[in-house]
Amino acid sequence: MILKLKRTPGIYLVGFMGSGKSTVGRLLADRLGWNFIDVDEQIEAEQGVPIFEIFEKSGEQEFRRIEREAIKRRISMVEAGHPMVLALGGGAFVEPRNRDLLKENGITIWLDCPFATVKARVARAAHRPLARDPKRFEDLYHSRRAAYEQADYRIEIGSDDPEQPVRSILALPIF
Repeated sequence: MILKLKRTPGIYLVGFMGSGKSTVGRLLADRLGWNFIDVDEQIEAEQGVPIFEIFEKSGEQEFRRIEREAIKRRISMVEAGHPMVLALGGGAFVEPRNRDLLKENGITIWLDCPFATVKARVARAAHRPLARDPKRFEDLYHSRRAAYEQADYRIEIGSDDPEQPVRSILALPIF
């Protein structure tokens, strides 16, 4: 089944780390017959190092610059006629320039996952530089919600089953 969006054929999944953007994005892209790109995975491949090393060696500001350039390259692919689902890093949509760029060039969908679920998922992953301090991690979760609320659509994540949010996305009035 290949569906066409009513506007630019790009779906950008935003939300906090551990909300399921990559898992849902892969499944959604498969259902749509589109390409899937995890922006964080692309950055790691292009930079040749894990994201936590970029944070440690160059700082968050440099990582955000690299991230913005990676997003711009993927959007240019969408504009060139390659429909795509992008899973963005948790902080990408918090940056106003990224948010504006994404909203101007496709559909943004917030995967809204409860903090308890995110915390449990991220606890199993040692490679998350912003999750190392539990208090800062929770504060970050709450502080980013205002940015995520600016997405075009919000999908509640109620379980670990990625089929549920994919069905919800496919039911949106965007196709």
